[in-house]
Amino acid sequence: MQVPVQRPGGEPSPILIFRLAPPLRPARNRLGALQIDSSRYADALVAAPGGRIDHASATQFETELAALLTQAGSGALVLDFSNVDYISSAGLRVLMIAAAKMKQQQGRLAVCSLYSVVAEIFAISRFDRVLTLRPTLEDALGHVSAAALAAYRQAAGAS
Repeated sequence: MQVPVQRPGGEPSPILIFRLAPPLRPARNRLGALQIDSSRYADALVAAPGGRIDHASATQFETELAALLTQAGSGALVLDFSNVDYISSAGLRVLMIAAAKMKQQQGRLAVCSLYSVVAEIFAISRFDRVLTLRPTLEDALGHVSAAALAAYRQAAGAS
């Protein structure tokens, strides 16, 4: 089921539609540590964190994201949040720093596949107006790079 994100004041967002989160599932790592998987498609790096991005994991998220920003360079970085159950203000701060660094590097940053609770946090904090949010990974790749979208579709077709 998909549900439109409500902006402050109750007006529906004309573009962004996010899926409702399934029942909470255990984090990928029993120790609760944040894990980030990454893949490259042409000039775009896709990073997929898993678990909660909160005060306990924000430092690790910042460290790992800094390395990914270096790898992305002046290309694009897409953060696939399909496995992120929650993000706190500490995690949002890390994203703000990442966005500023990508802008400085003349790169592009997009965040995609937000669960409804995470999308609501972005809307309340107005990060939906600061960062580029896309409903799906394909849409995010298409937004940042046509070559990355083509490489992603080719890799998906080869699987």
